Amino acid sequence: MPLHTKTIASPVGALTLVAGDRGLAAVLWENDRPSRVRLGPLHAASDHPILVETEYQLADYFAGRRTRFTVALQTAGTDFQKQVWAALRAIPFGETRSYGEIARHIGRPGASRAVGAANGRNPVSIITPCHRVVGANGSLTGFAGGLKAKQFLLALEQGQACAGLE
Repeated sequence: MPLHTKTIASPVGALTLVAGDRGLAAVLWENDRPSRVRLGPLHAASDHPILVETEYQLADYFAGRRTRFTVALQTAGTDFQKQVWAALRAIPFGETRSYGEIARHIGRPGASRAVGAANGRNPVSIITPCHRVVGANGSLTGFAGGLKAKQFLLALEQGQACAGLE
């Protein structure tokens, strides 16, 4: 079954939204690696209801009017990845957690590196807020959209963001 796509402009660059029939399957960055999120056949559908709703919710988020996303998700991953992604969605708006804290939260205290790998495979960036995960010392670590985008998203959530990335 083909997936539907729509590319939108955002303060962090063009984002390609991908939806299946049951929910949002991916949010892809301009320079995303094809191996980060494996998808099947894609077909442009700018009027697909899930894509329209996702675009609306992202616009609200970037305008500072939304702190939580409610769009249905249709993501593929291992049970461990899904457990990590659920933990990411539990991080409160404007806060951060370390990989170790996420590992402890899911009952796998020795799995910080595996949490990092699952975080890197998060198919729905921003919606599932992998940008809220930082190093143990609070440093910004890898992010599919790049560290400038991660810094922008964190600043936005802490009420400090101004214009988009340059």
